[in-house]
Amino acid sequence: MNNILIALKKFIANKNTVTIIVVIIILGLLYFGYTSQINASVNPVSVPVAKVTIQPRTEITAEMIERIQVPKIAVKSNVLLNNTQIIGKYTAINSVIPQGSMFFKQVIVEKADLPDSVFSDVKDGEIPYQFSVNMESTFGNSIFPGNKIDIYMKAIDDNNQIMVGRLLENVEVLAVKDSNGKNVFENTSETRTPAYLIFGLPERIHILLRKASYLKSKGVEVFPVPHGGTVPVEGAMQVDIEELQNYIESRTVNLLSEEMEAEEVETQLEVTE
Repeated sequence: MNNILIALKKFIANKNTVTIIVVIIILGLLYFGYTSQINASVNPVSVPVAKVTIQPRTEITAEMIERIQVPKIAVKSNVLLNNTQIIGKYTAINSVIPQGSMFFKQVIVEKADLPDSVFSDVKDGEIPYQFSVNMESTFGNSIFPGNKIDIYMKAIDDNNQIMVGRLLENVEVLAVKDSNGKNVFENTSETRTPAYLIFGLPERIHILLRKASYLKSKGVEVFPVPHGGTVPVEGAMQVDIEELQNYIESRTVNLLSEEMEAEEVETQLEVTE
């Protein structure tokens, strides 16, 4: 027994032996740590994915989600792991979630944070216009986004004759908003009254319509009509767009001149005072 102990002490006292033992221990720890890390990375975890392709601005329901097993290493920090983080939320504007894709934080938003896409629907070269309306002028709230409308104008000429004509034709309505800027036809339990029609116009036409709206104090009315409809006004003289344009241009120039003169008078009064 003593011989065994003496031999063991000599073995341990040998520097080469100790070095070998330490190296073996270190290699063992490294192997164990590496193997554990690899196993943890490739172990499957359950994640929610899109069961169908989900379009932008779409509310996500439970029927659109399924769960699959994927290696843990494939799941990044921006992936949502719980169905409750997804159901009832919306896909962000211009963000399509393909079938089989995971749900990423940056493409899932609350409804309240969903930006309005109406301005992104305005065509290149056009300017968005907010046209004032009410329940009556929208024919009992029967003008919807996507509808085509004509814009008519009613005015009184220099001979005190009522004239009516079509100022704009075939304008596509992009949105119908209430006075708070909310979409009238959203899926909501609220009763919303139309206050504005949103559509895009070329700059020249945009300016013309804006000038016409400035003449409201002069008795000018502009109002929407479903495309192709007629506007019977008793005793009114039907005029073409050229006459309407001339009417608007001649009176808005005078109106602007009057406003400038009034501003100059106010300035002179301030200086005198």
